[in-house]
Amino acid sequence: MMMARFSVPVLVFCLVLAPLPAGSIPAVPRIEAGYRQMYDLEFDQAHKTFQEWERQHPSDPLGPVSNAAAYLFAEFDRLKILQSEFFVEDSLFKRRPKVTPDPEVHREFDGELAKSEQLANDILNKSPRQPDALFAKILTFGLRADYLALIERRNLDSLRIIKVGRDTAEQLLSIEPSYYDAYLAIGVENYLVSLKPLPLRWVLQMSGAQADRDRGLQDLRLTAEKGTYLSPYARLLLAVAALRNKDRGGARDILTRLAREFPHNRLYTEELARLQ
Repeated sequence: MMMARFSVPVLVFCLVLAPLPAGSIPAVPRIEAGYRQMYDLEFDQAHKTFQEWERQHPSDPLGPVSNAAAYLFAEFDRLKILQSEFFVEDSLFKRRPKVTPDPEVHREFDGELAKSEQLANDILNKSPRQPDALFAKILTFGLRADYLALIERRNLDSLRIIKVGRDTAEQLLSIEPSYYDAYLAIGVENYLVSLKPLPLRWVLQMSGAQADRDRGLQDLRLTAEKGTYLSPYARLLLAVAALRNKDRGGARDILTRLAREFPHNRLYTEELARLQ
């Protein structure tokens, strides 16, 4: 959210945007530009783009939740949280060094999430089946889960939020099946929970979590092939699955394409170097 033992609940949106496939939900050009800046580690420019969108479209929840993603990804980059050596084995992930988050970044991040959630709720109170508002809520759940898991190490709390995100994604897809980005929330829960030890997996399933690995990979492929904003994230998770299956060539192909699209993002080139 690039590691052989992917044990975290969900990765941050450190991705690139794929070309828009036919039949998927159209991307908002300015929002897309902001994500491209963010994924190329141009965080200041991304904030400016998202904040300008917020000023021009104050009732759109996609602006603040996207700005929150830029805050979180910048913090992950600063803290070097996504370095692959911490994800190669579950034991290494558990022993990874503790991090000290920036409290100001945390406040800005929480504030943007709260703003997006309120705007989305305002829309849904009037139009409960409004797809874009539901999608903004899915993004909010995913970003909160990221922060809980990778910064605060509250993995079970993160998984609970992932479940709510999956429920919301299923609701959205029952309304608009071609909102392919939403399949990622379903795929993430199924894939990640399927990796947990059997006793924990059983407990999570008893609480309503899904743990079908094959379905998880199928849904990730749908987002990878047909999604808009989250297509690269799905591709990255598929690279993780390839590494777990010892398909280093497949993982290398995915990372190579990401590195070519975003040459300023050193994370992809560093991961490629580890694969050599």
